[in-house]
Amino acid sequence: MMNHLPVRWQPGYDMFIGDRQIIKICLLASSSSGNSTFIGTERTRILIDAGLSARQIGARLAQIGEDPSRLDAILITHEHSDHVAGLPVLTRQLKGRVPVLLTHHTAEELDWDGAAPPPVQCFQAGARFEVGDLSVQSFTIPHDSVDPVGFTLTSGGVKVSVATDLGYMPDNVKYHLRDSHFLLLESNHHPELLKVGPYPWHVKQRILSRKGHLSNDAASEYIAAELSGDIQTLVLGHLSEQNNTKWDAELAAKQALDRRRLTPRLVVQEPRIQSEVFFL
Repeated sequence: MMNHLPVRWQPGYDMFIGDRQIIKICLLASSSSGNSTFIGTERTRILIDAGLSARQIGARLAQIGEDPSRLDAILITHEHSDHVAGLPVLTRQLKGRVPVLLTHHTAEELDWDGAAPPPVQCFQAGARFEVGDLSVQSFTIPHDSVDPVGFTLTSGGVKVSVATDLGYMPDNVKYHLRDSHFLLLESNHHPELLKVGPYPWHVKQRILSRKGHLSNDAASEYIAAELSGDIQTLVLGHLSEQNNTKWDAELAAKQALDRRRLTPRLVVQEPRIQSEVFFL
C-alpha cells in the first residue's frame, strides 16, 4: 500500500454538477503510436501513461485547459515505448515535482536517458492506493511485458476503468471492470485484416497470442457477456492503423451492445487523434 499523495487545490476548476463531483477524462492518444490518458477531479489530476513526446503531452493538455505542472501523479501500465516514450523528458521538465507510480518490475525496466530518475512510488500489481481523492485499483493484465497492469479509478461513486494491451479477458480483469461507468477497452484488430496485413508472421503471432492485443471479436464477446449494466460511456481504443478500421470495431461493439440491450455512449477512438473531453 502506498502513502496518500499530497493534494493540490486549484481554485476556479469547476468539477461539480449541483452537489455531485464529476470526473473529467481525455484520451490524449490511444494507439501503438502512443498512449496517454488524462483523468481529473476538482482536487486531483493524473496521467495514465506518457507514450507521446513531452511536447505533445503538454500541447494536448493545454487544449483541454490543463497543465503538466498541475499533475498529482503519472501512472504507468507497462514499459513498452508507446506508453513511456515521453516519460523521461516530461519528468525532467517537471523537476521531480510529480511522482511516477508503477510496479517494482516495471520500474526496473525503464531507461531515464542517463538522468537521475524522478520520485518513483512502486506498488505490487493488484494493490489499491489513493491519489488525492481518486481511489486507484491496479490489476494484472495478460501482455508481453514484464509486469503489466490496468487500472480502475473511483471518486464520488463514479468508476473509470482502463483496460488496453491485453491478449484476452481473464476472469480477474472481468472482475475488476465490474460496475464501471466509463470504460476504455482495447479493440485492436480485425483478425482477418491482421492475417492478410503487412506485418511479419512472428509479429502477427505475437498480436494474436494470449499476451498480445484484444481483437474486435474478443472485445465484443466481453461486451455481450460481461460489460457492466451501469456503463455510461464505452470507448474503444488502441486500434491498429494497419489491421483494423473504425467501422469494423464499431459494428462489432454495436452488435454486442444490442444483444445485451445496453445503450451507453459508444465512442471509437481513432489512432493518433486526441479524444473529446468526457465528463461523468
